[in-house]
Amino acid sequence: MPRITPCLWFNHNAEEAAEFYIKIFPNSAVTNIVHAPSGGTPSNEPGAVMVVEFTLDGESFVGLNGGPHFTFTEAISYQVHCKDQAEIDYYWDALLSGGGEPNVCGWLKDRFGMSWQVFPTRLMELNSDPDPERANRSMQAMMTMQKIDLAAIEAAAAG
Repeated sequence: MPRITPCLWFNHNAEEAAEFYIKIFPNSAVTNIVHAPSGGTPSNEPGAVMVVEFTLDGESFVGLNGGPHFTFTEAISYQVHCKDQAEIDYYWDALLSGGGEPNVCGWLKDRFGMSWQVFPTRLMELNSDPDPERANRSMQAMMTMQKIDLAAIEAAAAG
């Protein structure tokens, strides 16, 4: 099977972003850095960091310093599945650190503009509960939040 690896396009700070992410997620590391050749590239001076390969909790990523031509949008996001409120709080705060922006329903943008969804795995169970009223109460509670408050959603679902 071919391996699929997300390639994230950065203006000039792929290495900084990779270092930021590997400090947040366990089992993570920068695995390779490729520098621009002696003649440079259209987006990189000779010797500048051009590509950063890294893993986040064992998943492979590539950061490309491709210049200012493209930026991240909410059309692509990464989901962080959390087991409890402590994990939600940790990842929410860590990903927002240094200038991120909170959004609604557990979504945020980190300081590099990457969108993340930080939510408990329990939320999907509550939002798809076989009791439509319970599921609706859970969904409505979630819609009022930025960072997910699992206890409040559990209470809303219970009625």
